Amino acid sequence: MLSGVSAWIDRHRIAAFLAITYGFTWTIQGILVATGLEASWTLSILVGLGAFGPPLGAAVVVRASGGDLRAWIGQFFRWRIGAKWWAVALGLPLLILVAGSALFVLGGGPIDLSALPFPGIYLFVLAWGTIWGGGQEELGWRGFMLPLLQERYSALVASLLIGVAWAAWHLPLFLNANTTHGAWSITQQGIWMVTILTGSVLWTWMYNVTGGSVLAVAVFHAGINAMGVYHPADLAALAPGGVPDPWLNLLAEVTGAVPLVAAAVLVVLLYGGDRLANREVPGPEVVGLDSD
Repeated sequence: MLSGVSAWIDRHRIAAFLAITYGFTWTIQGILVATGLEASWTLSILVGLGAFGPPLGAAVVVRASGGDLRAWIGQFFRWRIGAKWWAVALGLPLLILVAGSALFVLGGGPIDLSALPFPGIYLFVLAWGTIWGGGQEELGWRGFMLPLLQERYSALVASLLIGVAWAAWHLPLFLNANTTHGAWSITQQGIWMVTILTGSVLWTWMYNVTGGSVLAVAVFHAGINAMGVYHPADLAALAPGGVPDPWLNLLAEVTGAVPLVAAAVLVVLLYGGDRLANREVPGPEVVGLDSD
């Protein structure tokens, strides 16, 4: 029985990965929706736990397909990528934040520098995001699904395919009124979808140019997520008098997305959509799997 299941998984690696990923995450998210757990650290931790669906799905498929679990998980500890790429992974999110903040202010958005959080909080958010607040997903999306897709498709196409799967995976969050996603308007959801696809391109680029460092991607992912802590839109009152200002909310979303989209377009122009890198891109061999 087990050998039959393993054989099926090996023949349908991507489908099996997505089934396990969605099943694990959606089960936890479904419980959170059903129980109506209010916004709290407990909710945040459980949402983070659900985000381990991608690495769980990848681990099961790598094991069942006869791959190398040590090589797969080792991507998360690949830190020798050169000072240049660490500067990019850590610095680019800050540049995107500065650009987005400038656009927000130029668009008429209010800013209160006295409300700026203590800089040390950024380091905490970055560390938290790397291991629990999003970065942990990358062993699945970029550390497993991307190498398999790049065997058949260009890096750009693979990025967009992952972006669609990644976006759909978040669906339960939109059904939970106690999460950030659940409070968004249709317009905000549309802008978020654009940023997910854009982010998927940037994450692929970071993975490919570093020769398959999931750690670099996780840190980069966490850095982009951490921008929300310091964006002026989160420091200003977007609901004067307790009444949400639709224009300020839209301005906040747009100015957060535009620099991200611009960065992705620049990457595609500079590196080309075929590899999104100036080197050979990782394929199934990085996790010890043969070609399909």
